[in-house]
Amino acid sequence: MTVGEMQPETGTEPRPDVLDGPFSTRQLLRIDEALRLADRTTGLVFSVFVGGLDEPIREHAERLHRQLANPDRSVLIAVSPNQRQLEIVTGRYARKRVPDTYAKIAALSMVASFGGGDLAGGIIQGLDQLSRYAGKG
Repeated sequence: MTVGEMQPETGTEPRPDVLDGPFSTRQLLRIDEALRLADRTTGLVFSVFVGGLDEPIREHAERLHRQLANPDRSVLIAVSPNQRQLEIVTGRYARKRVPDTYAKIAALSMVASFGGGDLAGGIIQGLDQLSRYAGKG
């Protein structure tokens, strides 16, 4: 079966096509690898949310962060391309290793990539910078 081809009906709903989002399969794999590398090297848990964020944007990003399995040790990158919004939320422990100043520097770098039309590259670059700031854990 090729990408985009429907599976035969077996009494269940067809699976959604992941290629309907803003990323190609290759970009998703690169983001996944960047997430795994950041988690492994820092001991923190990095997550990425791409989609619409309710107003107020920061509060919605913080709600998403609180829903993570271990929010104290987590870093969430929330991106809403259509709203042109980016939030980086760090948990209590993670903030000691990635202070707001470093998160802002990573955000500026990500925004520059986003402005150039490279959403996936910006996310990957941000994950790399944030994990380098956090150091080995």
